[in-house]
Amino acid sequence: MLHLRLIVPPDRTAAAVRLIESTVGTTHVVVLSGAARNPSGDVVMCDVAREAGDELLHGLRELRIDQDGSIAVENIDLSLSTRADAAELEAPGEPADAVIWEQLAGATHEESTLSITYSAFMILATMIAACGVVLDNAILIVGAMAVGPEFGPLAGVCTAVVQRHPKLAARSLMALFVGFTAAMIATTVFSLGMDALGLFSKAQLDADRPNTSFIWQPDPFSFVVALLAGIAGTLSLTSSKSGALVGVAISVTTVPAGANAAVALSYGDLSQMWGSIAQLTLNLFGIMLAGTLTLYGQKMLWRTQRGRWRRAPKV
Repeated sequence: MLHLRLIVPPDRTAAAVRLIESTVGTTHVVVLSGAARNPSGDVVMCDVAREAGDELLHGLRELRIDQDGSIAVENIDLSLSTRADAAELEAPGEPADAVIWEQLAGATHEESTLSITYSAFMILATMIAACGVVLDNAILIVGAMAVGPEFGPLAGVCTAVVQRHPKLAARSLMALFVGFTAAMIATTVFSLGMDALGLFSKAQLDADRPNTSFIWQPDPFSFVVALLAGIAGTLSLTSSKSGALVGVAISVTTVPAGANAAVALSYGDLSQMWGSIAQLTLNLFGIMLAGTLTLYGQKMLWRTQRGRWRRAPKV
């Protein structure tokens, strides 16, 4: 269930309440006349099944409540209510299959913004991965994958394409480009420093690395895994199952490929560097392609079910 808290201009309160009460899967409607001060207006609250949340939000935005008032949405972790249980049964479909597009856009906007924290995570993840590729240590590679924040901007690109949001696309691509560029430059300097300390060596980079050699040797399986990871990652975001996103993060070699390219550059090994960059590009493209197609599929499903929500009688 979702909890909505609205600040509604008084002249649209009746319309908003009618919309809420006519939407399948809503309950616990509360109206507080004149309770809001900034902006001034009436406070309207309700609970709605996740399956019907996007339909209701769409209708509220058509009333321009988001422009002249406020719409706040919260997830309800626990609701002990027979009426809430009935509302969830009224709404067609399953909560895990529902996509709240406004929520997705807001989440990807936040995760795809180039910030100091984002850049720091990218640099640290790439440095950890550099240690992993030189030592041929799979544990360090997995750790670096989990730390890397690159899936946020990748999801931002997918959402921007489906929702036709060019500013979000530009912001996400900028975060990817600047993030990886800064991380690879910092890791190149890091590699040179580790070499000066005797902790990295060219011999380690050239040695047989059975656990990590795949990072700079892309093959068809690299693209297949990227596609599968893109689908899984997108589903984890739209269904709010964040646990699955960790598995996605450690299934693709984006950060490790960037790290291997940086270490190879520090030793002048252009063959490994370009192989790593090819692996990185292949993974990024595969994730964005699969994520975009997955969102398009979910959007088509949402459109078909939207008609069912409108036709379904309210219990």
